Amino acid sequence: MPVVTLRSTPYLLLPTDTGNRYLPLVGSNCWTVGRSDDNNFVLSDRWISRNHAMLQCTETGDFYLIDLGSRNGSFVNGRRVSIPVTLRNGDHLTFGQTELEFHCPSSSRNTDFSQGNEKETITSALHVRRLMSVMVVDIRDFTVLTRQLDEKILSAVIGTWFRQSGNIIRQSGSWVDKYIGDAVMAIWFHGSQEISSEETLNILQAVSALHKMTSALSKQYPLPFPLRIGTGLNTGYAMVGNTGSGDRPDYTAIGDTVNAAFRLESSTKQIGLDIALGEDTYRYLPGLGEHEIGFKQHTVHLKGYESPTVTYAGTYADLDDFLRLHSVRQETFEV
Repeated sequence: MPVVTLRSTPYLLLPTDTGNRYLPLVGSNCWTVGRSDDNNFVLSDRWISRNHAMLQCTETGDFYLIDLGSRNGSFVNGRRVSIPVTLRNGDHLTFGQTELEFHCPSSSRNTDFSQGNEKETITSALHVRRLMSVMVVDIRDFTVLTRQLDEKILSAVIGTWFRQSGNIIRQSGSWVDKYIGDAVMAIWFHGSQEISSEETLNILQAVSALHKMTSALSKQYPLPFPLRIGTGLNTGYAMVGNTGSGDRPDYTAIGDTVNAAFRLESSTKQIGLDIALGEDTYRYLPGLGEHEIGFKQHTVHLKGYESPTVTYAGTYADLDDFLRLHSVRQETFEV
């Protein structure tokens, strides 16, 4: 196995009265910071929130700092974090009254990973083909929001949105695979060939919960306009595995199924609706027809695709009506 050393491994440096503590960023692609014991890095600072911030490493090796709606904010080089920001080697991070240094030596991406057993250190190839559903949720008019909203309020709103989105997605049996500026991507794995209607229903309930949570945030903060989200949901096969290198694996998915989910989310802006489902996702809806869900068929031109794509799109109100109708039918059936 390759030897992990702090000289070649990204880490956080925490100065203390008894000397420096080194917090290596290894073994995952996501690390949380806060007072609560369920964090990866627990800091006993009363000015730090229970779940304060998150660091995430992408498959390209870039690190992002995401504030999770902390009361007193997260700062990079003295500047408060309003949206996920890219970290650079030597950046100073401040959480509450605790200061840390972020270190990501350039050797960790080049020299050290090219030495030793090539099979163990070079970027791992994606090697498993899985049937999955990919959801992409994006905050609407985010750029406009950043220009009109006070930085502290923006940080609190977006951080809270990221944290609560992660909670909803985890409760639905998935995880946030990526935080991408003003969006999140989540993946649900299915069986080898079949998807039950209950699985699809569970994902749609998560989408509905995300919409309701976003709407509730608009009432909690003085925003210039209501916070809105768009959703793309696609089902199909993709390759999954560790795409990180050496001691920083990043378990993720790539392929057309993933790309299409992003493009479907973008298409909701073209057609003026909230949710766009891929054909296969729509096909797995639990036993109700198109007219009952209220989603209509649309033909859209997705960026990077030569041929037009069929999607079934609708509003969150359509989705909630569908979920209520399905719930009533289930209760009637059980009786």
